[in-house]
Amino acid sequence: MNFDKELDAKGLNCPLPILRCKKSLAELNAGQVLKIVATDPGAVKDFQAFAKQTGNELLSSAEAGGVFTFFMQKK
Repeated sequence: MNFDKELDAKGLNCPLPILRCKKSLAELNAGQVLKIVATDPGAVKDFQAFAKQTGNELLSSAEAGGVFTFFMQKK
């Protein structure tokens, strides 16, 4: 998937991945895509809730070897 910016949140626990995501999204224009890579298993539910609360779209989420990858599009 194409993305405009990447956020490495590996090794960070809740709420830091969400806080860093919020900051990174603020630097993007509407419609641009942020790729987030995290290792916190709680990030899956966190990013789903964050998308619902903020109106940003969680395009996809996947897990491979304990690493979670999310693609979020700024509203």
